[in-house]
Amino acid sequence: IRQQTVDSLNLEVSEYEHIGTGAQHIHLSSDSEENVFLVALRTVPKDSSGVAHILEHTALCGSQKYPVRDPFFMMTRRSLNTFMNAFTSSDWTAYPFASLNRKDFNNLMDVYLDAVFFSRLDQLDFAQEGHRLEFEEPENPDSPLVYKGVVYNEMKGAMSSVTSQLWQTLTKHLFPTSTYHYNSGGEPESIPDLTYEQLLGFYKTHYHPSNAIFMTCGNISAQEHQETFEQNVLKHFDKLDYAVAVDDEKRYYSPIKVEEAYPYNEDDPEHRHHLVLAWLLGKSTNLTDTLKAQLLSSVLLDNSATPLMHALESTELGNGPSPLCGLDDSQRELSFLCGLEGCESNSAHEVESLILETLQEVAEKGIPIEDIESALHQLELHQREIGGDSYPYGLQLILTALNTATHRGNPVQLLNIDASLKQLHEDIKKPDFIQTLIQELLLDNPHRVRLTLRPDANINERKDKAEKARLEAIKAQLSEEQKTHIIEQSKALKDRQEKQDDPEILPKVTLDDVPKSELEQKPDTLFKETKKVTRYDAGTNGIVYQQFVFDMPSISSSELPVLPLLTSCLTELGAGDKSYLDMQRWQASVSGGINSFSSLRGGITDYNKVNGFVTFSGKALNRNQSALCDLMQTTIQEARFDETARIKELIAQIRAHREQGITGNGHALAMLAATAGISPNARLSHELSGLVGIQNIKKLDTAIRDS
Repeated sequence: IRQQTVDSLNLEVSEYEHIGTGAQHIHLSSDSEENVFLVALRTVPKDSSGVAHILEHTALCGSQKYPVRDPFFMMTRRSLNTFMNAFTSSDWTAYPFASLNRKDFNNLMDVYLDAVFFSRLDQLDFAQEGHRLEFEEPENPDSPLVYKGVVYNEMKGAMSSVTSQLWQTLTKHLFPTSTYHYNSGGEPESIPDLTYEQLLGFYKTHYHPSNAIFMTCGNISAQEHQETFEQNVLKHFDKLDYAVAVDDEKRYYSPIKVEEAYPYNEDDPEHRHHLVLAWLLGKSTNLTDTLKAQLLSSVLLDNSATPLMHALESTELGNGPSPLCGLDDSQRELSFLCGLEGCESNSAHEVESLILETLQEVAEKGIPIEDIESALHQLELHQREIGGDSYPYGLQLILTALNTATHRGNPVQLLNIDASLKQLHEDIKKPDFIQTLIQELLLDNPHRVRLTLRPDANINERKDKAEKARLEAIKAQLSEEQKTHIIEQSKALKDRQEKQDDPEILPKVTLDDVPKSELEQKPDTLFKETKKVTRYDAGTNGIVYQQFVFDMPSISSSELPVLPLLTSCLTELGAGDKSYLDMQRWQASVSGGINSFSSLRGGITDYNKVNGFVTFSGKALNRNQSALCDLMQTTIQEARFDETARIKELIAQIRAHREQGITGNGHALAMLAATAGISPNARLSHELSGLVGIQNIKKLDTAIRDS
C-alpha cells in the first residue's frame, strides 16, 4: 500500500494488505537482530463485561495445534524470548513477542498465531479466566455462593486504584456514546453478566484476519513473514463482509459537570476530592493535529515553570496536580486533561475558575518564544528516544504506529515526523500561534467535562451488600441439578488445573540452537584530570545519557529518613542565583530531564554491611551534551534549600504519589515488610521505601501543614 524510509530511525516502513482477507501487515525493516512480532485485533466492546479482556486471557489457554492448558507460560521455559506478553487496550487487543534467536522467533510465531486464530476456548477456561459461581465451601451446597475468576479478581484489584477509577469515570462522561464509554477491562459488577456464548460470538467477529493487524520489526524480510502468515493462518479464512471500527463521538453543545464517588476510609475525607477538567479534541490519526496538541500540552504542563502546571502546583486549593494531567493520544480522538487532587469538598468552582483563568491569561498574553522552542525540543527528544527496560525498542516503534493503524490511518506518518516538526518550527514563529491553539482547542471547545470525584467511606460496604444480595437471589433460584453442576464444575476445574500437560507438544530451543560466539560490548575508558569517565558507545539515535555516581558518606539514623526526600526534591529546586522556575526552564531547554536517586546494597561477603550510592542521571540531544554537564553540575553543587514554599509543595506531591501507589504496589510493600528482619539492607528498604517510609512522609506533610 505504501513504503517509506525513515532516516531518523534508520528504518524502512512498508504497509501491505492481504488480497484474500484484507489483513493488514506493517513491517519495519531494520538491521536489528532482535525481531519483534505483534498481532493486534480491533476489539470494540459495547458494555463493561470485560469480554475483550477475558478473551485475551482465554485465547492463551490452548489451541488446535497446541492443546495444552497453558502454552503461554510453558513457552517461557522453552524460549530465549526478550519479551512475551498480551494486553488489552480500550479498542485493541495485542499479542506481542520478541527474540534474538531465529529458531526461537519461529517457534513463538507458530504458537502465537495458533493461539490467536485457532483457540480452543474451552468452557472451563472461560470459567477459570473470566468468572464462575462457586460455593464458599466448594463441596457444600448449603454454604454461600461466591464469584471467582482471574479477570474478575484482577479487575477488583485494578479498580480499587483511585487513579483507575478517576480515569474510567472521566472517560465514561467524556465519551457518552462510543466504546470508550465502557471499561474494556471489565467492571467487577458487570463481568458476571458475560456468557460463554457471548464470548464465542465476540471471538468469531473480532479474532479474524480481516480485523487483524500484523506488525513486525527487525532483519527478517516482510516476504518471509508473509509466507508464514499465509501458510499458518490466512489461507484458512475468507474475507468478512463488515468492518469493526470505532465511531466518532457525538459532541456536547455545552460543558457538563458531574460528580461521582470513590471509596476512602481515612479520617479526613474533606480534603480528598479530585477535580479534573477534560476536553475532547481532534483525531489522533491526524499527525498535524496530534503534534499541535502535544506541543500545546507541553507548553502548558511540561514542568513547574509552565503556566498551567505552575498554577496547579502553587495553588492552596489542593495538594498538587492530578495524576491525570496532559494529553491522551491512545484513543481515536485526543483528550486533554488537567486538575487537582486533595481538594476540599466545596472547591470545584474555584478549581475550574483557576484553570480557565490561567488558560485565558495565556491566550491573551502568549508564551515566550524560548519556552515554546523548549517544548518543541522536548517533542524531538520524545521522537528520538530509544527506551529500554521491559519493552524492546522495536516493540515501542510498533506500538507508536498501532493506534493509527487500528483506526485505519497512515501508520508510516506517525513514525516519520521530522517534516511535521520542521513545519511546527515555522508555525511557532507566528506571534499568536499558541494563543490561537488555546482558544480553538480549549476555551471555545464546548465538549468539556468537569468531574468531581468525592470520597465515600461507605461505598465499598454498599457494593459488597449488593453483590451478596445478588448471589443470595441466584442461590434461591438454583435447582438441585444446578447446585450439582456448580460442584462438579469446581471439581473439573481443579482437576484440569492439576493435570500435567506434556510440554514436548510445544516447540523449544536447545543449546545447539544458541550461537557459540559471545557478544561483548567493552566500554572505552577515558580519563580527564584525576576523575574516571566511562563512555559506552551504543546506538541511541542522537541522544546522550549521562550519570554521576557518588559513594554515599556515613549517615546517621536521624538523617536516613531524609534521604529519599533529598533525592526527590534536589532536581526540582532552584540552584545558585536561579529559582526553581528558572531551573525548570533550563532543564526543558537543554535536556530531557534530570533526576536523582539513592541505592543501597548489602555487602557481598558481609550481609551486615550496607553500601550506598547517590546517582544523578540526565539525557539530552548529542548537540546539548556540554550544556547537560553544566546543568547537572549546577544542580548538584548549588541546589537551593531556602525555597521552603517549594519544598512544602513537593512534600505534599510526594505524599499523594506514595499514597496512590499503595494499591498497585501492595505485594511489593508486603515483601519489604516481610523481609525487614532478615538484614540491615532489607530493614532500610522497608523504612525508606516501604510502609514505614509512607507513614513518615504522611507525618511530615501533616506537621508542615499544621506549623
